Amino acid sequence: MSNEYTLGELVTYFLKLGTTGFGGPVALVGYMHRDLVENKKWISEDEYKEGLALSQLAPGPLAAQLGIYLGFVHYGVLGATLAGLAFVIPSFIMVVLIGMAYKMYGGIPWMQALFYGVSASVIGIMTVSSYKLTSKSISKFESAEIKKNYLLWILFLIGAIVTVITESEEILVFLGTGLLYMFFKAPPKTKRSANSLVILLSTGFWDYEIGTLGKMGLFFTKAGAFVFGSGLAIVPFLHGGVVKENHWLTEQQFLDAVAVAMITPGPVVITVSFIGYLIGGFPGACVAAVAIFLPCYLLTVIPAPYFKKISKNQSIKAFVDGITAAVVGALVGAVIVIALRSIIDVPTAAIAILSAAALFYFKKLQEPYIIAIAAVIGLLLKFVFRV
Repeated sequence: MSNEYTLGELVTYFLKLGTTGFGGPVALVGYMHRDLVENKKWISEDEYKEGLALSQLAPGPLAAQLGIYLGFVHYGVLGATLAGLAFVIPSFIMVVLIGMAYKMYGGIPWMQALFYGVSASVIGIMTVSSYKLTSKSISKFESAEIKKNYLLWILFLIGAIVTVITESEEILVFLGTGLLYMFFKAPPKTKRSANSLVILLSTGFWDYEIGTLGKMGLFFTKAGAFVFGSGLAIVPFLHGGVVKENHWLTEQQFLDAVAVAMITPGPVVITVSFIGYLIGGFPGACVAAVAIFLPCYLLTVIPAPYFKKISKNQSIKAFVDGITAAVVGALVGAVIVIALRSIIDVPTAAIAILSAAALFYFKKLQEPYIIAIAAVIGLLLKFVFRV
């Protein structure tokens, strides 16, 4: 049974998460589970799983969609809207401010030094979040529990392996695992159940050109509407359109934009605001942010009432459980893929291991403190020790 909470408390929580939630989608969905399901008990385990499944089935940024759905659970469209805005606005403001500094000073080598330490620390944070999410969503890491839930663990491994191999999150894999577990656990008994399943399926501040804003709006809307998965999945799509096709940014500017996404809290795709700012100033940042998040908002809120209603059906519940297992596996796979790119030498490996150990053994330690320490270490290693 979920504890009662006010809409104001929910908005305050997402403002805080959007301000201090480092680590990208893997860590953010883990924080939501820890805070809203385990600690505050505002959201039930089933409601969280429904949100995670719907968020993965619909295109767009995973963490933002989950936040929107959790806002919808008890406060409908208003809750979804305010939760989504509260989650995105803090990091949007930070990214625009960094964009202003970037344009003013022409490149930011200190950002690369920060990224060196922070990205390694993020791997440690994501690893601990993945461990906790896996133990809660699949089963505890005990032989008896693993044996009892062996099929969910198989689906989990499928999600992880496919993500590592393809370096993307495949919607057909999630649908397939959901169907497999549903037919194994609770096959649909009526035609209505089957039909329900089908439905599931100054610095340049004002420096812009109207034509470019229109092209940006169309491109980022496509990115938000047709790219499935987390920030991991959307980055290659953004690179193709922003650098290769439209030549809005150079390769270095795009890499710096990804770095900005990693050193700021909130959803990874907020990097589009930085990209938008470099292309078209503050109006460009606003157009990019609205365009990327509007599709995911609509594709979460519109099916949410129906999804919530049919999810009580045992067959659909099994379908959601199967998808959840593969989704959590895919998140673990994403950690591995990102780690292979971020852990580039002994210092970064040490930072990642120490960050994970600190979170694991010091339960009250908050992630922003670890991120801050890692950032300082990155600066020292690059500018003092010249690593």
